[in-house]
Order: sequence, then C-alpha cells, then structure tokens
Amino acid sequence: MISRYKPSPGSTMSLAFCGNENNSMAYNVDAGVLNNGCFLDALNVVPHVFLLFITFPILFIGWGSQSSKVHIHHSTWLHFPGHNLRWLLTFILLFILVCEIAEGIVSDGFSQSHHLHLYMPAGLAFMAGITSIIYYHNIETSNFPKLLLALLIYWVLAFIMKTIKFAKYTEHGIGPRQLRYCITGLLVLLYGLLLAVEINVILGRRYMCFANPTEVKPPEDLQDLGVRFLQPFVNLLSKATYWWMNTFITSAHRRPIDLKVIGKLPIAMRALTNYIKLRQAFEDQKRPQDTAPLGPKWIWQALRKAFGRPLILSITFRFLADLLGFAGPLCISGIVHHISKDNRTIQPPMRLLGIYFISSKEFLENAYVLAVLLFLALLLQRTFLQASYYVAIETGINLRGAIQTKIYNKIMRLCTSNMSLGELTVAQICNLVAIDTNQLMWFFFLCPNLWAMPVQIIVGVILLYYLLGISALIGATVIAVLAPVQYFVATKLSQAQKSALEYSSVRLKKTNELLRGIKLLKLYAWENIFCDSVEETRGKELTSLQAFAFYTSISIFMNAAIPIAAVLTTFVVHVHISEDADLSPAVAFASLSLFHILVTPLFLLSSVVRSTVKALVSVQKLSEFFSSEEIGDEQEPRAVLTSGSSNHNQNRYQAVPLKVVNRKRAPRDDWNNYSSAGDHEGDGPSQDMDHDICIKLTSGYFTWTDGPPTLSNVDIKIPFGKLTMIVGQVGCGKSSLLLAALGEMQRVSGSVTWNSLPSLECERDESPTERDAAGDGDVRKRGPVAYASQKPWLLNATVVENITFEMPMIKPRYKAVIEACSLQADIDILPQGDQTEIGERGIILSGGQKQRISVARALYQQTNVVFLDDPFSALDIHLSDHLMQDGILKFLREEKRTVVLVTHKLQYLPHADWIIAMKDGTIQTEGTLKDIQNTEAELFEQWKTLMHREDREFEKETVAASVTDLERNNLRRAMYSREAVRTEDDDEEESVESEDDDNLSQAMRQRATIPWRSCGTYLSSAGVLLLALLLLSQLLKHSLMVAIDYWLAHWTSHVITAKIEATNRNCTIVQGCGFSHSWYLSVFSVLCCLGIILCLATSVAVEWTGVKVAKELHHNLLNKIIVAPMRLFETTPLGSILNRFSTDTNTIDQHIPSTLECLSRSTLLCVSALGVISYVTPVFLFALLPLAVTCYFIQKYFRVASRDLQQLEDSTQLPLLSHFSETVEGLPTIRALRYEPRFRHRLLQFTDANNIASLFLTAANRWLEVRMEYIGACVVLVAAVASITNSLYNHLSTGLVGLGLTYALMVSNYMNWMVRNLADMEVQLGSVKRINGLLKTEPENYEGLLTVSQVPDGWPRQGEIKIQNLSVRYDTTLKPVLKNVNAHISPGQKVGICGRTGSGKSSFSLAFFRMVDMFEGRIVIDDIDIAKLPLQTLRSRLSIILQDPILFSGTIRFNLDPEMKATDEMLWEALDIAQLKPVVKSLPGGLDAIVTEGGENFSQGQRQLFCLARAFVRKSSILIMDEATASIDMATESILQKVVMTAFADRTVVTIAHRVHTILNADLVIVMKRGIILEYDKPQVLLDTEDSVFASFVRADK
Repeated sequence: MISRYKPSPGSTMSLAFCGNENNSMAYNVDAGVLNNGCFLDALNVVPHVFLLFITFPILFIGWGSQSSKVHIHHSTWLHFPGHNLRWLLTFILLFILVCEIAEGIVSDGFSQSHHLHLYMPAGLAFMAGITSIIYYHNIETSNFPKLLLALLIYWVLAFIMKTIKFAKYTEHGIGPRQLRYCITGLLVLLYGLLLAVEINVILGRRYMCFANPTEVKPPEDLQDLGVRFLQPFVNLLSKATYWWMNTFITSAHRRPIDLKVIGKLPIAMRALTNYIKLRQAFEDQKRPQDTAPLGPKWIWQALRKAFGRPLILSITFRFLADLLGFAGPLCISGIVHHISKDNRTIQPPMRLLGIYFISSKEFLENAYVLAVLLFLALLLQRTFLQASYYVAIETGINLRGAIQTKIYNKIMRLCTSNMSLGELTVAQICNLVAIDTNQLMWFFFLCPNLWAMPVQIIVGVILLYYLLGISALIGATVIAVLAPVQYFVATKLSQAQKSALEYSSVRLKKTNELLRGIKLLKLYAWENIFCDSVEETRGKELTSLQAFAFYTSISIFMNAAIPIAAVLTTFVVHVHISEDADLSPAVAFASLSLFHILVTPLFLLSSVVRSTVKALVSVQKLSEFFSSEEIGDEQEPRAVLTSGSSNHNQNRYQAVPLKVVNRKRAPRDDWNNYSSAGDHEGDGPSQDMDHDICIKLTSGYFTWTDGPPTLSNVDIKIPFGKLTMIVGQVGCGKSSLLLAALGEMQRVSGSVTWNSLPSLECERDESPTERDAAGDGDVRKRGPVAYASQKPWLLNATVVENITFEMPMIKPRYKAVIEACSLQADIDILPQGDQTEIGERGIILSGGQKQRISVARALYQQTNVVFLDDPFSALDIHLSDHLMQDGILKFLREEKRTVVLVTHKLQYLPHADWIIAMKDGTIQTEGTLKDIQNTEAELFEQWKTLMHREDREFEKETVAASVTDLERNNLRRAMYSREAVRTEDDDEEESVESEDDDNLSQAMRQRATIPWRSCGTYLSSAGVLLLALLLLSQLLKHSLMVAIDYWLAHWTSHVITAKIEATNRNCTIVQGCGFSHSWYLSVFSVLCCLGIILCLATSVAVEWTGVKVAKELHHNLLNKIIVAPMRLFETTPLGSILNRFSTDTNTIDQHIPSTLECLSRSTLLCVSALGVISYVTPVFLFALLPLAVTCYFIQKYFRVASRDLQQLEDSTQLPLLSHFSETVEGLPTIRALRYEPRFRHRLLQFTDANNIASLFLTAANRWLEVRMEYIGACVVLVAAVASITNSLYNHLSTGLVGLGLTYALMVSNYMNWMVRNLADMEVQLGSVKRINGLLKTEPENYEGLLTVSQVPDGWPRQGEIKIQNLSVRYDTTLKPVLKNVNAHISPGQKVGICGRTGSGKSSFSLAFFRMVDMFEGRIVIDDIDIAKLPLQTLRSRLSIILQDPILFSGTIRFNLDPEMKATDEMLWEALDIAQLKPVVKSLPGGLDAIVTEGGENFSQGQRQLFCLARAFVRKSSILIMDEATASIDMATESILQKVVMTAFADRTVVTIAHRVHTILNADLVIVMKRGIILEYDKPQVLLDTEDSVFASFVRADK
C-alpha cells in the first residue's frame, strides 16, 4: 500500500514531460508519431494554450476599463442563446477534468519517475475551461458577441484534438474498462456539445456570416431601474450561490433596508401576473361544461395548473440533493475501509501505448480520490437543496399574491347582504387573507418534502440493510414506531397552543379595557381589582402554556433521543445475531451517518402532515368564500359614458391620465347655463318631463335576505340637479332605498333606471343619452355617485387623502369643502394638520369629526350625483346648520349636482326641491312641500309641529363651548404630549435619518451588535437555580453525545485489531481468540441510556425556564403599568402599550424558549464537532482559523440584513391586512364611486411590497445557507485529507478517522442553524428590550406620610376644602397649568367652575386626586393635607364623574360596585336617583344584566347616567363632576341637575361646566383663565357686575 505513495528509492526524482526511465517507451516513435501516448497528450495542450494566450489580454483590457463600473447595470444582462446550457456543460466539463487530473496523478503513482503528460494537459484544460466561462460572462454583460470568435476556434480545436486521441485509443484496443478511455470519450462529447452551443449563438444573434445582426433588447423589467431583485436575471453560478446578493447584504450595514432599497418586483413575480395566471387556470377548467365545478378540488386543480411547473422543478432538485446526500456515508465507509485494509497488495496496472492505465475500481479505492469526490458531492448536494427551497418558497409567495388578489376581486363583487347578516364578518375575511393564504403558502414550501421523504427513507433503509443486514431493519423499525408518537405530540402541541391563544385573547380584552379606563380606575382606586382579574386569566393562560411547554420539550427530547435509541438497538441486535459480526469502523460510522439522515424526514413528517391538513381546510374555506353570492354579473361593468361625469372613464381603466378631468368640464358648464334657464319654469319638475329624471325606480321590490322584501312597491323619481330629501321614522328603509338605487340590494322585481344628463345639441358627439328602462333595468349603467354612508367610513390614511380620496388635489376646491364642513378648527389641533394619519395607528377621531370628513369626501368628488345618508346624526345644531347652508345649499347647488339627502331634521324640509316620505319600507308620498301640503294635510301638520319643536330646541340649545369644542378639547388634551410618542417608536429610524455622521455610525454599530443586555434580563428572570440546571444539563448532554461516538470508535478499532490478530493466529472466528463484544456493548448501552435521560432533562429545563420567565415578565409588567403615572398613558399611544401585552408577551411565551433551545443546541454541537475533529487531526486547527473568520463576517452581515428584512416583512403586512378590512367595511362607498379599479391597484401595490420583502428575506436566508454549507464542505475536505494522511503515515486508529469524518459531515448543518437562530433570537430579544423599557417607568408615589390606620374612618365627613397657593403641572418638564390658586369651599356648597378651553378647569379637578404634579401649595380637606395620605385611601374616599362615560364589560352590578361592598338596595337606590331603574328592571337579569365592551349596548346618555349612579353608590361627601353632561340631551340634563341638587344636598359638589347655564344656580362660581382664578363669587353677584367675564359667558350662552 505504502509503495503506491512512496516511489522506490534509487530512481532520480527529476521532472520530465514524458518521464525519464531508461527503458522509456515514452519517446519511442517507431510506430508513427500519433501512436505515441505522450505525443497525443502533448497535442492536446495546444488548444488550451491558444485560448489562454488570446483571452488574457482581452480580459485584462476589458476588466481594466470596467473596474470603474464593476456593477454593470442590469440593462446589459442579455443572455445569449443557450446561456444556461453552456453553464451546465461547463460545470460538467470541469468536473470531468478534475477526475482526469486525479486519474493521471493516481496512474503516475505506479511509475518510477513523474510523467507530467498524464495530468498537466488536464490541468491546463481545467484552467482553459474556467477562463472560457469568465470570458463568455464578460462578453455577455458587455453585449459584444463578435469576440466570441475566440471561443469558437477553441471549441473546434479542442474537439478535433480529443477526437484524434479517442480514435487512437480505440485503435489500440483500449476499452471502457480503462477509466481514461471513458473520460476521453466524455470529453469528446462535451467539447462537441459546447461547439454546438457556440454555433447556435451565431445562428441566433447573426453576429458573423450574416449581413444584418439581430437587435436584441433586455427584458423589460431590467429596463426599469427600480427592479433590484435580480435572481431571475443573473447567470447560473450567481443564481446557485446568490452572488448578486453580496452587495445588497453588505450595504445593509451602512444604511438600513427599506422599501426604497429593495425596489420593485420583477414582472413575473408581481401579484397581477400571477393572478392572471391563476384566473386563466380557473377559466380553463370552466370550459367543458358551463356550470363551474366549484369546490376544493376545483381550486387544487387551478393551483396545480398555474403553479405546478416550478414545484416539479423544486421536487427534482430535492430528489437530486437527497440522493447526493447519501454520498457522505458511502464515502466515509469507503475511506475508512480503504485505510483499514489489511491486505495491501495491488495488482500492477496495464501498460499500453507506453503509459499506464488504471480501471475505475482501482481509481475509486483511493482514499484521497474519495475525499475529493465527497467534497464535490457535498457542494452539489447543498446547492441543489438550497435551490429546491428557493424555488418552492418563491412559488409559495407568488401563489399567496395571486390568491390574495383573487380574494380581493371577490370582495369587490360581494353582496352587501352577506356582510350585514353576519354570514361573512370582516374578521373572517381578514382571516382568509392573513391565515389561510399563508397556510397555502407554507404547504407549497413543504410540498417537496412530501415527495422527497419516501425516497430518502427507502434509499436509506436499503443502504443500511446492505451495510448491517437484518439488524438495520430493526433499527429502522424503532424510528418508524416512534413517528406516530411524534405525530400525537404534534397534535397535542397545536391543541395547547390553541387554548393558550383563547385565554390570551380574553386576557388582551381585559388588558385593553384596563388601559382604556385607566384614568377612571386610578380616580376610583380600583386598579388592583382589574389587575387581579387580568392576573387570573393570565393564570389560566399559563396553565395552557405549561402544557405547551411540556409537549414542546417532549418533541425536542424525541428529536434528540430517537437516533440514539435506533443506533443502540441496531448495534445490540447486530452483535447478538451474527456470531462473526463485522462491526468495522467503516460499517459503524457509515450506519451512524445514515441514521442521522433517516431521522430528518421523520422529524419533518409531523409538521408536513399538519401543514397538509391545514392547507386542505384552508382550501375548503376559500372555496366556500369564492362561491358566496355576488352582485350582478361576473365581468367588469361595461364602460358607459355618462357625459358630464368628469372622471368615470378614468376610474375604470387606470391607463387614462388624470388630465381627463379638465377636458370634460366644458359640457358641464353649458349644461349649467341651460339648467338655470329651466329653473324658472316652475318649482318642481313637471311630471311629463321624463328626461329631467335622474334616477327612476318603478314598482321595485328589494330585499337583503331571502325573506319578505325590505322595500316593497317602490315608485320614485329623483330629478336632475335638485335637492331631494328622504324622510321617515327610524328603520323605515331610508338607507335601504339609497342602497337599492346603487344596486347594493337584491332586486326581486321592478327596475332601476339611471339616466345620463339631458343631452344637448352641442353634446351629441360626446355621448348619446342612455335611456335603459329595460325590464332588466341594469344598475351597472350608472355613473359614479358620491355616497356618504350613515356610519362614517375612513381610510387608514391622512386627512387629506381621506377627503380627496384618489382625486387630484385642487386647492381652492379643497378649501371650500373644508370650510363647508367646518373642519378647519379640527385640523388645526391635529399634530401634523391635515397630513395626520387617522385610523388604526395615530389619532382617534370623535364620531362627529369622522362624519364630517366622510361628508367632505362626498362633496369633494366631482360626480353628478351625491347621496348623503343622515350626515347630521353625530353633529350638533350649529354644525348641522353650517353644513346645510354652506355645504348642501351653496356648494352643491352651485355645481348643479343631483343631491339625495336622508335626514331626521325636519326643519330643513323647506329647502328641499323634492321630498320622498317613507313608511315601513314603502313610499308614503313624494312631491314638493307644496304638493304634500295640499295632498297629505295630516302629514304636513305632523311635520309642522315637529319642525317647531326642533327650532325651539335650537333656541334653547345655546352652546358656548359647543360639543364640538369639547371634542376638540379632548383631542387637544390627548395630543399635547403625542409628540413624545413618536420618539419612542421611531427612535431607530430617526437616529438613522439624522444628518450627523457620528450619530449615523453609532446607530449602525448598534444595529450590528447583539442585544446581550436583553438576553441577560431574560435569563436572570429565571432565577439562579434554573439557570445552573440549564447550563449543566446542556454541557453534560453534549459531552455524553461525544462520549457515545468516541466509545464506538474505540470499540470498532478494537474489532479490527482483533481481526488482524485472529488471522495471524489462525482462529476461525474472532471470539475464539478471546475477543468479546459484550463488555464494549454494555458500556455503549449505559452511555446511550444516560444520553437519552439527559436529553429529556435539557429539553424540560429549557421549556421550564421559558414558562418561568414568561410568568415573571408579564407579572412585573402588569404591576408596573397600573401604578404608572397618568402621564405615561397620555404620552404613549394605547396601541403601543397594548403591543407589549400582546405581540411581545406572545413572543416571550412561545417563541424565545424554542429559539433559545435551538441556539444552545446547535452552538454546542458545532463546538463539540470541531473539538472532535481537532482532537483527531490537530492539523485541522490551522485550517480552522480562516474558516472561522469567514464565518464570523458572514453571520455579522447576515444578522443585520435579516433583522431589517424581517421587520420590513412584518411592517408591509399590516397595511395589506388593513386595506382588506377597510375595503370590506367601505364596499358600498367604493362601489358607488366606481372606484374598484383604484382600490385593486392599491391592493396590488401592498401585496407586491409584502411579497418583495418576503422574497428578499428568502434570498438572504439562502445566501447565508449556501455560504455556510460551502464552508462546511471545506471543513469536510480538510478533515478528510488530514486524517487520511495522518492515518497512512502516523497510524491513526481507523475508528477515530471514521469519528472525525462523521462529525465533519454534521458541522455545516449546525452552523446554519446557529446563525439562523442567532438572527431570530436577536429579533425576538427586541420584545424583552421593549418590555424592559416600560419596566423602567417611575411609579406614582403610593405611600403617604400617614398609614391607612391613622386616617379617620369616615373621612372626609364635612367636605370642607381649602386650597392654599396651589401650583400644578403635568410633568416636571412642562409649564405649570395652575398658578398659585387659592380657594375655600365650605361643607355642602355647590361650586361651579367655568372658563375657556385650556384654562385649567380639568387640571383643577385632577389635583384633588393627586393625578398631577402638585409642586407648590397644598389642598386641605377636612383638616388633613391630602399630600400626606396614602394614594389609594385618598382616591377611594372621593367621587368623580368624568366627561367620557366609561363602562366595563361584565354585569351592571360589577360596573356600579366592582369592590362588591354595596347591598342590592343601595344599588337600586343609586339607579333610581340616576333615572335608570326602569331601564335596568326591563333587562334580563336585572342587576346581573350583561354590559358589553365599552357599554356599547347602552346609549351615550345612559352610560353617563350609569357613571352618576356609580358615584352615588360611593356615598362620599365630595363629588366632582368634570363636564359630565356633555353627551346628554337637554331633557336628561335638567333631570340630572335636579337629582344632583336633591340627592347630594348635604354634600360638597364641584361642577366643571361647559354649558354655563348649568351652574347658574350654584352657591359659588369660579371663573378661570390660563391657570389662574379670574373671578370668585356668587353667580348673582357676578351677573350684576356689568363687565364680569362670567356675565359675558352667560350672554354668549343665551
């Protein structure tokens, strides 16, 4: 054996091309020069030398000029014909040349001197091959095909030379049994094929031999500079290794990745492209029979048709990768077997043509050759595996985009009735989008596994059987038997997760209520009651989480323990079955590797099966959704020109630019003149002028459901350009009438006719009048209608965007609309004016503000018809009047728009040109007010009395600081500190945007470091004991794992030595010579069992830690939040605090423990593997250094990019989901305006943004994995070569070689997991960091100088209040809001405080409860300074009624008295005083009747009365009312005033008033301005003083 490697001494070692033995046949040319083997090889050098000489100068010149633009712009990426084929052939060529070099070196080992000609030509060919592809790539990117001529010549020469050599070999009888003959044959074939590819380029591009070369343009995506996702366009090598991602990932270190950086999606991946593909697939199935075979099967077939091909590609890659994966165990077996060969005799190779030839069997028995082959197989296997993942995920993402678009298009055609009847809720539709499309996507990701698993398992078992015989099957059975157990555990896991989720949503609901009502809870000192209720739910949730943790740990344990158990049983059986068991290292370690391969598909099995089941359910849901009822017909409405509708055309097709608007204005003006002339003819439109009718419903029956029609026998006409009012009782079908006209209701019979504008001569060419009074009466023929629904519907966008609503911004028009809707004052308050985002995040507007914005939108749209559905419902009298006068009568009249107004305000009837009165779903009467007065005298009288009452109410309701001011006031109060919020959430972004370079680099550094501190916080929450257990068990477990494998190496090496001894001593069987397996086996068994036990211990320890930390952190967070000062809740958006309790807590509960486990496991496995290899071959340490450095940099860059991309993916998903929910809620408005195409377009933008983030994230993961796998392959190569050399020259034991190689094979997997988990961990630790940030808030000072026992029992008895020199501020950083206030309130006095908005009235009331910072002066109540009292005691002894009524979900009893102290009599008495007794009596359950969240099942006024009752239950001697009657109508308010006077006769009452007349009969009035007291006296005295501010308030109020 050794002789093969060491040339015999005596021969001189000089180099010569043909060798220099004395009897050398090498230089013998008697038989002709071509029959000399050495000359044939020399001949083959010619083409390669030619290529290298020709191309090097060109490349250098080319690269020199390109160095400035190394990143050539995409537009030059033109692939020449046969691009991919050329790359593939070149790869194969290089592989075969490597084999040729190796074959030459091995053959050369047999001769006395070195024969360079055996491997030097192959080496040159290898260089030439690499040069050819680099040269080609450069020519291709600079699009200069003429230079390809050099390659053409090279392929021709190479092909000819190889053919000559091959022909000569055949002539001399050298056949396929010699390896070199096969290699030469293959090379001839490859050079021939490459030549064909080159000729094909000439034929395709005609750059020579043709007169006119073809002009070629790059794909249109690349002409668009916005496309940055280059995967589809780069060459094969870059595709396989994601080389194009390098610049992208490294640049993430310099600036964060955002949507601008990642650019647009390539056309083929856009949602629209994929949707069209999917729609095509659906339509192809419809063709055979007209009735569509709806149902899940239909969807599956369409998906298969649209996305099946890339999936098949992915499965093919996966098959190849899996088959190559078995090269590892086989090569290990071969190498170890080769090293441990005892009979080292070798038959000499054949010698022909004066040179040596070897057979392929001899070639493959060389250990070094196997090591190189193993290296190449690993590279290929990993590349194929990543390609398979990438293709599957890309397909999944494309599919998700297509399905989401399909769902959206379906939503656009949904029947509104389905929605209103709760058959489809918004939540269900959002679930379809958020959950079900993702389930399908995941199914596609995992789909290749479904096909690959069986193959992997079958091949693995066959190989094991070949190695170990029958005992292998027993080991495999152990794995197979435990697979169902895993499936059972997996189902239990998902159940536990589900129940945890249910509890968590209940907990969130409670937390949400707690945070929304935190002000009230603090004022009433009830925080702890609510806190306990949240804690109780959290306790139940933790029980589920413990189950979740238990099953997770079982699942982790099984993953680790199954392979150990399988190996143990296999070896035990193997030793016992056969007397002469062949347990050599080759067999043992090959089977060990095979077991590792086999276990992988079985772990995946449970997740794949679960994913498949979920996908089936999701498709079932989708098919139900797709088959729900639609409005009208399938296809897009035909474009019907309604002359004068300024933007109808452009709505339907986006292609038309916005300029259309101006061109269309002329006809409208003509018509204005015409119409104003016609206006004088008579008051109402005369009945016979039919073309004056805009909308006509004839004998219409309309329904929402299949029951009796909602509207029956409807005959109405709505005249052009007039104001039509629809009036009637609540629930008589006014809104339904509008929706019926818009085509939102199901028409049972009758017709709806929309006429275009009366056509004039000048307009004939514009469009003929469409008069479709067809029996079918297609609503679709109408133009766009501006519709403001009863419940205002707003987009999650800025105020401007909500008003202009996709229309071009016309400044004067916008100003006029804002003025008409009196929105200016509200806009001024908002933090960014009309650029403020409203909606889910950001500012919450009041009902009236929402309604006015919604009306403003209808006014701004330039449509001919405007439908306003009860626009006055949430507005006070002033605003309603202003809107009516300025908006409807002035703005809309001037534009001659047809207005239909539904209203309850009868005082506006005189303004109407046409009135429709409704009753119980039918039309009572229609006509002008005069007509109705004549025909329906009774009805008219009824209206008249109502109208007078409303006018009187108007006189009475004199509003100084009207409700609207009050709303603005609330908003301002919420706003004044919002600026601070922005910093909390966006600190990262802002620090990055700041111009200062220092800040920038510092922020970047921070992004690159791992948040170790958060990690410390997390682990320290677990406690010392658990931490110690965690660390110890992990270390012990991994040491044991290594020990098991080391023992196996030791044992098998001994088997071999025993065998050699046995042959020397001529024993027939090994056992006979005194060698026994039993001792080795028993140690092995003990180690394995210990290993299994420790696996259990570690997995339980990790999950237990997780649960403990989750419990601790949530408990601390909740208890910190409820004692935090009010300031925190005013400056932090509610959503931001809620997120800490929802997403962040969820991350800590469920994700961090498993990530932590994975991370620690992969890290320790990696370390132990590298340790073992270094122990086996210390030389490996030298190679380890450069590899480790590379690894470090790769992970450093990857983590930053990965985190940015993950955040980007999450942040692009939110707008997508909210767009869906918005659309569902605003369907009638969108459809009325005919804005479906615009909304579809927005959807496509959102989907594409989300998909490109997902794609980049995928590509980044693949980028990392490919690099890590390649480093892993290098580790294997180095380890193999080092250990082979070590074994051959230093007699390293064969068992250790096997051990080292087995570990080397596993390194790359672990390294991948390590980096991926590190990146995940970093993102997840962000949650800990954010929670930690909240935990740092300073609590309120709850301790007083007095203890609870020192405070007298009934304090305060009298209710005497002395305020001495009081100054108050909201925060130490802010200006004072009350300055040096002095007042004295005697027991039982009724005091009124008034003043303009922001004068400090509310701060005054909050000071009694120490809710604000009292930094000077004091308040003394009944001789006790309130600053000395414990906070809970102080707040529990006073009562307050706030201006926003807050009710909690639960019973009425709970709302009045959460502390459960009062008796039923007391509660009923309180309800009686608050005028609520009859209401509560009528409810089912009385006091135990249910209150829904926020008290939604009671009206605003009733809620306010409940708050009053709550204050009365408390029976404290001081009551403070903070603008408490704002949301109550006049009648109720007067009742309230009386009640307060009687029921609280002997108590001190402080009223903060916004309607001054409510405090006219108070004992004392305080007028405030800018935090100081202006006037302080009895109301009568102040009224008599002419110039008193109070008097001026009262006058203004009259």
